[in-house]
Amino acid sequence: MIIERAYAHVSTYEDDKWPWSVPCVRRLLADGLRFTAPVTFLVGENGSGKSTLIEALAEGFGLDSWGGSHDWRYASHRGKSVLGERIRFDATPGGRRMLGSWSARKGFFLRAETAMDALHREGFAPDSVSHGEGFLAAFRGKFLQPGLYVMDEPEAALSFSSCLELLGHIDQLTQQGSQVICATHSPLLTALPGADIVEVGEHGMHRVQWRELALVDHWRRYFADPQAYLRHVLD
Repeated sequence: MIIERAYAHVSTYEDDKWPWSVPCVRRLLADGLRFTAPVTFLVGENGSGKSTLIEALAEGFGLDSWGGSHDWRYASHRGKSVLGERIRFDATPGGRRMLGSWSARKGFFLRAETAMDALHREGFAPDSVSHGEGFLAAFRGKFLQPGLYVMDEPEAALSFSSCLELLGHIDQLTQQGSQVICATHSPLLTALPGADIVEVGEHGMHRVQWRELALVDHWRRYFADPQAYLRHVLD
């Protein structure tokens, strides 16, 4: 473990303005977010704020908001978000050493929509393979050192078998002392044994078991009877 708790202090804010209007952000301001396992999954519907939250966590650790490794500090020339610049951490002793020295800080922020650009920027050019294979090449070639690995919907480019391979990489990272924080819609990824799952939504944030996840329930019901869902969206 590297980070035990993330929090943000804002003296005043307008709760009808983004990002303060997002329930999970308000919950972060009120209570912070504790990390109790080496892998934490943030799960929620589109628009729930999980990507806003995970980008801010990456920025708080010093990772480029565009995506990339600790070696490329704001290489995209984007400044920190209004939330990211306020993120602070309670860390383990090893985490404090990382946060206290830029040269000691290790990690990577992978966001689905900019991952290939970030990899090209770092001299990693998987042009001869598919989009999904490029993602896996990143996991094999860039996710190596113990550090903080932040991911935003990595399953977007991955097949079922590739998601399983990603879980293998995540497991290897955590065995080496890394910590992973991942926003996802994937019932496959969130089934990782020992992972902490935080569901994000109108309620803010709360911890759930895999079997209690709304997305798991929906997929289970869909596979059992697709027409029960399709009749609502197809003419």
